[in-house]
Amino acid sequence: MLQIKKMTTGILIILLLITLLPHQTSAVGVSAQTAILIDQESGRVLFEKDAHKKMRIASITKIMTAILAIESGKLEEMVTVSERVLKAEGSSVYLQKGEKIKLEDLVYGLMLRSGNDAAVAIAEHVGGSLEGFVIMMNQKAAEIGMTNTEFANPHGLDDHENHYSTAYDMAILTQYAMKNETYQKISGTETHRAPNPNEKWDRVWHNKNKLLTQLYEYSTGGKTGYTVRAKRTLVSTATKDGFDTIVVTLNDPDDWKDHMNLHNYAYSHFELVKLKDKGTLKGIEEDFYHNKIFLERDVIYPLTKEEQDKVNINVKLQKPDEEWEREEVVPNVVGNLLVKIDERKIAEVPIYFDNGKVEKPKGSFWEMFRNLFFAVSGVK
Repeated sequence: MLQIKKMTTGILIILLLITLLPHQTSAVGVSAQTAILIDQESGRVLFEKDAHKKMRIASITKIMTAILAIESGKLEEMVTVSERVLKAEGSSVYLQKGEKIKLEDLVYGLMLRSGNDAAVAIAEHVGGSLEGFVIMMNQKAAEIGMTNTEFANPHGLDDHENHYSTAYDMAILTQYAMKNETYQKISGTETHRAPNPNEKWDRVWHNKNKLLTQLYEYSTGGKTGYTVRAKRTLVSTATKDGFDTIVVTLNDPDDWKDHMNLHNYAYSHFELVKLKDKGTLKGIEEDFYHNKIFLERDVIYPLTKEEQDKVNINVKLQKPDEEWEREEVVPNVVGNLLVKIDERKIAEVPIYFDNGKVEKPKGSFWEMFRNLFFAVSGVK
């Protein structure tokens, strides 16, 4: 009997120790109310949980504010801080009425310290007024396909009922923003110094994103958020071996862990597969298109091992028009390359015609040498 008790106790101790070990885990069991994981390049959704549910988003709103400021082309301009800026509640970079500060520094304060005062100052300078800037935010949201989003302010505070988005829409926004090198740099900055108008020392801002500064070696940036009503919200970007991923969680009490687990889930369950090289499409039977159509970029897609054996690639081209006697009148896009797994479409890539209007991608010397070697050796 004593031996049985000892065995039972030993088993319980082992089970307890197993539960205490860190898990690389799977995406199942995410604590967030809503969440999504996507591949940054293709936009493929790799995991989602109620990703289209409209939610309060708190300060991850500032991703939109930041990208609009960057795209304004005014980063070197000086912004004069107004009285209204000082009335912004919550997190602050402690701007002072009447001070002049570079717009670029405001964007750093916005992203690293989540300054609500910085958000209002940016909005007034870029949009002419806070209200004008909100119109710009919603126009950009519509332009990039954020169909379940409405912005009512530039910071995400709970001062309007009509300020919301979804995990999916915020992933789309982040994917769009990460195409901008300036945004990438700011989002991935750990510490930034900005002049202080009334002191001898600079302002020093440390990024609140612990994934970037402490917890996750593959982190490349993101944005934190919190309000009483939205709870914890978080957007994070990461990269491993060229595989760039985006995670968004809304109302998540354990967001740091969830984000690491979701990024790790992508890296352990999927691998990037090059399905087609950029450049001229070969093997086209239609004489009109022979050696005249091309892909602008490599077609690279994250696939599981099982999916890689099920991929089908089809080329769909417009029937040449009688009016296309001169190459310059042929449309830029004349078809699509469709990628399917079984019968499910996973990607659609435009096919361009070499009409002199679209720049055709040029391979490097090594790529040309490699292609020559492959052709000679018979490797397809």
